[in-house]
Amino acid sequence: MSPKQKPLVVIIEDDRSLAANIADQLVTAGFASQIFHKGATALKFIGESHVHLVLLDPNLPDQDGLVLLEKIRRLNHSPAVIFLSAQRSGPQVATALEAGADDFVGKPHHPEELIARINAVLRRSETSGDSRLTGNADLGTGVFLFNGVEVYPERLELVFGGSKRRKLGRKELGILYHLHANPGVIISRHSLIHAVWGVHADVRSRSLDQYIAKIREAFAEFGRGLECFRTIHGIGYWYEPVPTNGENGGRKGRRA
Repeated sequence: MSPKQKPLVVIIEDDRSLAANIADQLVTAGFASQIFHKGATALKFIGESHVHLVLLDPNLPDQDGLVLLEKIRRLNHSPAVIFLSAQRSGPQVATALEAGADDFVGKPHHPEELIARINAVLRRSETSGDSRLTGNADLGTGVFLFNGVEVYPERLELVFGGSKRRKLGRKELGILYHLHANPGVIISRHSLIHAVWGVHADVRSRSLDQYIAKIREAFAEFGRGLECFRTIHGIGYWYEPVPTNGENGGRKGRRA
């Protein structure tokens, strides 16, 4: 986040007076805010905008807050979420946190506490996001081989040898790394999606097929076939490279 950029907080609250008060508190604390009174319109905005954090009332007029939280977690760029609710018993707080909420603040809230919790959640989310590339790989993931091609996570790059290099997307990296880490076994679509996109990902999405097609195109561009990587229709995938020095063991100690 740029030092000059104000973090954008979306407030999803059907109590219009309370939402306006929270917005004023956020502006005073140096945040930008956007108010929504229904979940559907808020979700559309979050999906199309760079939102840093969501304050979510779980009792909305159009949908349950836990359902909305699940939809937010499926977005490509899922912001941090703090539940803001008058219902704050132990089981209710636990349910929200287990469903993926980053924090829970009871109503009525103290403005200073709310701002402090927002700042704490943003610090955690930014720190974890600094090095995280996908659900299963980060900048510290060492160089590894995929079908004899060097994969550099830190540079998001494939090296086919010499000057033959190709940039790699984050999701393609996550797919390659999961396959590399599980050679010779059947990997289900669900497990691959959850490994790369996270446990809240929509396993019905066809995005995985599109990214795998990109991987095949990248290797084909440099004359590298992927006979070692097979799609098992209706089940998942199988990767078993022809053994070479270090192919299955990786090169985790090496850094680019």
